[in-house]
Amino acid sequence: MNPTLVAVALSLFSSVAYASAAVAQERLAARSAGSDTGTLRLLAQGAWWWSVTLNASAALLHVAALKYGTLTLVQPLGALTLVAAVPLGARVAGRRVGAAEWRGTALTLTGLAALLVTASGTAPDEALSLPQALAVAGTTAAVIGGLARGARPGLRHATASGFASGVASALTQTVTVAATDRSGSPLSARVVVVALLVAAFSAGGLLLSQTAYQGGLGAPLAVVTLANPLAAAVIGLSLLDEHLQGGVAGLLLALAGASTAAWGVMTLSRPAPGRAAPPDGPADDDHPVAAVLALETGPAAYEPSPVPVGPARAG
Repeated sequence: MNPTLVAVALSLFSSVAYASAAVAQERLAARSAGSDTGTLRLLAQGAWWWSVTLNASAALLHVAALKYGTLTLVQPLGALTLVAAVPLGARVAGRRVGAAEWRGTALTLTGLAALLVTASGTAPDEALSLPQALAVAGTTAAVIGGLARGARPGLRHATASGFASGVASALTQTVTVAATDRSGSPLSARVVVVALLVAAFSAGGLLLSQTAYQGGLGAPLAVVTLANPLAAAVIGLSLLDEHLQGGVAGLLLALAGASTAAWGVMTLSRPAPGRAAPPDGPADDDHPVAAVLALETGPAAYEPSPVPVGPARAG
């Protein structure tokens, strides 16, 4: 079977699973608001285990997609989580999908379709060497450190989160390719060290995203969603011998597709009009995907487990 089709299918199922897990976690958090739910009681709730299973399944599907598709193909498809969140969020909120949401969905899908044409190709067979992985990790850590200076949340933290998650996925692909390469050991020093780097950048990306969302969801969500594939694409094109199909025409199509998809992501990340913001903060409950992603501006009453946001995933 065509590896590109396999990667796209796996990415689609991964995005739906991530969005569904967020729905389950949001509903559990809503029921637990104002109550003191201990860990033992939490473990007895089927909804929690359902969300954990969905999150784990989504992560495994994303890792599998990275085995069959290049970074420039798989990472932009993380925006499909936002697309899946639109009907799921509307259903949870008991309302119809709005015109702006349909417009954002259409733009995102159109842009991703253009990217698929140019980024399609054979399954990846290149992996970062250990020195390359360490260099990427060190450079990214320095960039993230510069962006994350200061306690006040903002777009700098969102950008740092997207970079961390994108690099985590790039490193995950290296682990996947190296571990399944029959010419070497599946537990070589490179695999172990890079796997530890994946864990570090994944956790860092999640913490940075939660910090960024404290000041509001819309713009930071768009920045995280766009910075993630940008970081992964830079690594893929510069270090993993990935390339776009079609020469100059393919490059122009890819730029047009990326711009269109970015426009769609920003449309989906804007708060829905119609309600004034409360005095104590932005009205993120009216956000097109706020309900499904369970991301409020204030501290949540309860968080059952980390909720992956769109492409901000660790492989």
